[in-house]
Amino acid sequence: MSLSRRDMMVAGASVALTCSVGALAQADKAVLGPAVFDWNRLTAVPTETGSVRQVVRQPTATLNELEMHITTLNPGVASHPPHTHPNEELVIIREGTVETLSGGVWKRVGPGSIIFNASNAPHALRNVGSGPAVYHVINWTSATTPKN
Repeated sequence: MSLSRRDMMVAGASVALTCSVGALAQADKAVLGPAVFDWNRLTAVPTETGSVRQVVRQPTATLNELEMHITTLNPGVASHPPHTHPNEELVIIREGTVETLSGGVWKRVGPGSIIFNASNAPHALRNVGSGPAVYHVINWTSATTPKN
């Protein structure tokens, strides 16, 4: 099978378009500088398990990506099944009582508690209280974050 000049032109245009889209996606991700995120301006979006307020998902001067959100988890439900991901994560409990899978053990914690989910370590979180649990999640990806 031989490629015609037209085939080569279409392939070249496709590559150029793909590169342009990639460049535009990168340009959209400006480095986050000093910022203040006002709780009253963060919109709660309903989910199957409660709601989420998205704060930011953007590169910083030292991180490939900083992602922060606040989850409200209804009583008696889990945010998701146990899972892993290469980025590290902090979870700061604001309200309620939760159990977290950490180091293979379920641990119960309440307001003011901080959970550190290490890179590729199995973790999960469930609301074991009688009211909503509210927690802040801070994820980051750096140059040393595994690629898996």
